[in-house]
Amino acid sequence: MKKLFSVLLALAMLVGMASFASAEEIDADLIAAAQAEGELVVYGSCEEEYLQAACDKFEQLYGIKVTHQRLSTGEVQAKIEEENGNPSADVWFGGTTDPYNICAKEGLLLPYEAKNASHLLSSAYRDADGNWYGIYKGILGFMVNTEELERLGLEIPADWQDLLKEEYKGLIWLSNYNTAGTAKLVINTMIQKYGHDKGIQYLVDLDKNIQVYTKSGSGPSKNVGTGECVIGIGFLHDGIYQIVDNGYDNIGLVIPSSGTSFEIGATAIFKGAKHENAAKLWIEYALSPECVNQADEFGSYQFLVLDNAEQPAQAAEFGLDPENVMDYDFEDAKENTTTYIAEVMEALGAAADDRFKTE
Repeated sequence: MKKLFSVLLALAMLVGMASFASAEEIDADLIAAAQAEGELVVYGSCEEEYLQAACDKFEQLYGIKVTHQRLSTGEVQAKIEEENGNPSADVWFGGTTDPYNICAKEGLLLPYEAKNASHLLSSAYRDADGNWYGIYKGILGFMVNTEELERLGLEIPADWQDLLKEEYKGLIWLSNYNTAGTAKLVINTMIQKYGHDKGIQYLVDLDKNIQVYTKSGSGPSKNVGTGECVIGIGFLHDGIYQIVDNGYDNIGLVIPSSGTSFEIGATAIFKGAKHENAAKLWIEYALSPECVNQADEFGSYQFLVLDNAEQPAQAAEFGLDPENVMDYDFEDAKENTTTYIAEVMEALGAAADDRFKTE
């Protein structure tokens, strides 16, 4: 009976692997080596529901036990930097690439040339050295509570400069530059958009209107529908989630009229990963329809960056154009984000002491 059970289990795993619909054949030796390791530890910076689904599917396909923890990209970066080559996790999944690029520059990610990277829509959606690969694209913008703005007699802000108006004082939420990849993207966006000095000054001026800095990049979006946050800066797919899944039809989505930037949500292997083969298999899986097509089923409505993936209908329904973005300089962000954060903190002065705590 035990032998029969083993045979049936092996057949079930083969069937699961057969459903892995990648145009590239994943190396059988990699699968075997990953299964021999038997475990994988994932740090996820996407939302918890999608993270859980992605991990469950991987476990189902390959019979590898997956443990995961949801942390913001800034938290993962800080943790991996502290562990310095002896990471407590094997892979990173989701979250914007600016913190990934910082870790890559510091030599904390393991380069890997993934076969399924052939399905990326552009070379822009990967690190040239294979330190990380893109899985989705999200547009940076504003989410507003239309009812609250109407009650206050205020217009919906149309562009970045509008957010500096005195009438919006105490109404805006943004995430923490020290803990959220979204906020790091905001820094880089303003510097690339306005130039170094004017970009930092913009953030100093914006701080005067900020009510709350949240730990996670999705934090502002979660409080717009309730009216606690009237204007939230973040990724518009988080706003779509609040409208579609949580029923907040009082949320308006704004793409800044003078242009905005975008995130590439990524995945990567940590250098020193204890389960390196399972980590490599994860990268192949993350770059497949089996993984990314689950996103909109679990409240993640980003644009996908694989040619064999199915785009979420919800993003198109809200009129979001994935190409209506500025030419973001990822190399500048890779080289200078850490410096820019320090400069912004210095420019904010005493305000940074009690508004940007990391715990």
